[in-house]
Amino acid sequence: MRLKFPFTKKNNIEPVDIFIVLIILSFIYGLIRAGAGIGKEISYSPQIFLTASNLPFYAWLSILRQLAAFAISVVFSIVYGYIASHYKKAEAIMIPLLDVMQSIPLLSFLPIFVISLINIFPNERLGLELACILLIFTSQVWNMAFSVYGSMKAIPKEYNEVANIFNFNKFLKFFYVELPASMIGFVWNSMMSVAGGWFFLMASEMFVLGGKDFRLPGIGSYLQLAAIEGNTQAILMGLGTIIIIIVLIDQLIWRPLIAWAQKFKTELKEEEVPTSTLLVQLNRSKIIKVISNSWNNMIDGITIKQLKKKDAIPSLQTQKKQKFSFTSIIIYSLLILCVGYGSIMFFALTKNLKVDNWLNIVLADFFTLLRVVTAVFISLIWTVPLGVAIGLNKKLANKLEPIVQIFASIPATAVFPIIVMWLINSRGGINLASIVLMLLGTQWYILFNVIAGAQSIPTDLKEVSKIFKFRKLDKWRVLILPAIMPQLIIGLITATGGAWNASIVSEYVEFRGKIYNANGIGSLINIATSKGDYSLLAGSTLIMIITVVLINRYIWRKIYWKSIEHRV
Repeated sequence: MRLKFPFTKKNNIEPVDIFIVLIILSFIYGLIRAGAGIGKEISYSPQIFLTASNLPFYAWLSILRQLAAFAISVVFSIVYGYIASHYKKAEAIMIPLLDVMQSIPLLSFLPIFVISLINIFPNERLGLELACILLIFTSQVWNMAFSVYGSMKAIPKEYNEVANIFNFNKFLKFFYVELPASMIGFVWNSMMSVAGGWFFLMASEMFVLGGKDFRLPGIGSYLQLAAIEGNTQAILMGLGTIIIIIVLIDQLIWRPLIAWAQKFKTELKEEEVPTSTLLVQLNRSKIIKVISNSWNNMIDGITIKQLKKKDAIPSLQTQKKQKFSFTSIIIYSLLILCVGYGSIMFFALTKNLKVDNWLNIVLADFFTLLRVVTAVFISLIWTVPLGVAIGLNKKLANKLEPIVQIFASIPATAVFPIIVMWLINSRGGINLASIVLMLLGTQWYILFNVIAGAQSIPTDLKEVSKIFKFRKLDKWRVLILPAIMPQLIIGLITATGGAWNASIVSEYVEFRGKIYNANGIGSLINIATSKGDYSLLAGSTLIMIITVVLINRYIWRKIYWKSIEHRV
């Protein structure tokens, strides 16, 4: 299941090897250049210059923050999704917790990360940099974790039975069965996560907390300042820079990864596998050959050792019979104490809220709920047919995938001031503009998951539908919808959470010195954060969490399990 590169036996240096070395050297220089100011005394409001000459350096800083956040997200998602999908006791806690975490708006994490890290790293920019990376992490990780969990949970029983026949222990089963089965959905959700990181980059690099203006140099703060000043030229230059970055990332990272992920698609019938120009060039690289051979040899050695000691890792049945050890009791006790203390302190923040405050929060939550439902419903109408078309048609996919990636990665918050200018005088006003921004930020979660679900449909089943001459309606009812439904529900869960998060930037907008705000819980959270009103922030966050968890538990979760029972 591993990607192997066919290399020639020539000893001459390939041009692609020189290119790889230059990229590595450039990356090292970029790290040194970006890290030059990490240990310097912090300036909470450094001057951001809206000139074109500063854009390359600002863009590089934002790329590094995105990369660091994404690396943390990948590790967290795989570990979290694996544990939640394999242990029922852990699943009962971890999945509701994931619902809660994805429903917490990004601005609610601000006081925790910023205040804590600035106290740990006083008078240094490092604390604010780490806070920004963690904020981007919270905008990326949840749909990736849901994807790993959902994919591993939906693995057919036949795969597990084959793994048992070959005496695979948990490591081999994870590496050869579960991780490959999760890869297509994971790659597409990773694309969406990075796009979500761009969406919230502006809120992560420049924000107001307790009346103090925090800024970090980057493309996000550049666009935020340009939007506040109403500098349309700077906004267009910033968006143009982001589009160039997205195109490069698509060609250098995502297209090779999409082609690579198709290797893990289980087929009885041979099918043409998509490729990319970069992947073809990497096949000629001697540097990649050395790395690939070393990796394959290491994995083969580990596999042989694990097969020889098949009983080294206890089975699930053995683990169920084991009693809690003293160490486990201590760990669980400390965890319960920490969670209990944190919960008590959180609820203590809300003690100053009066009945009128709670009624205002609940009413604002209801208005936001209406906008969320409208945005998700509109998204659902067009993303499902387009996602299925892209997933089932390789020619169409090759044409539309880069375009979709570009549109998904453009931060809607950057163009939102322009949308406000167009819609503020319409009948819907800021309410309509808020729904449009929610739509721009959340529809991609559904589209990318539908594409991943459609691409995962085995070719054998598609051939069977042709043999039986299914009509379009029957094909959708019998094959397509049951096959994509688990991924679709994951997309709806993350899209709903993303819409609630998007409310914090769609219901409260500052443009050309004016503030436009809609009646909603996102607007309340924005006001509470800027004023440092932690009681209002805690109360609003609590009501939003309760709403999202109830929706996920009593609507999406039930539909998801039914879709698993009737999957193809």
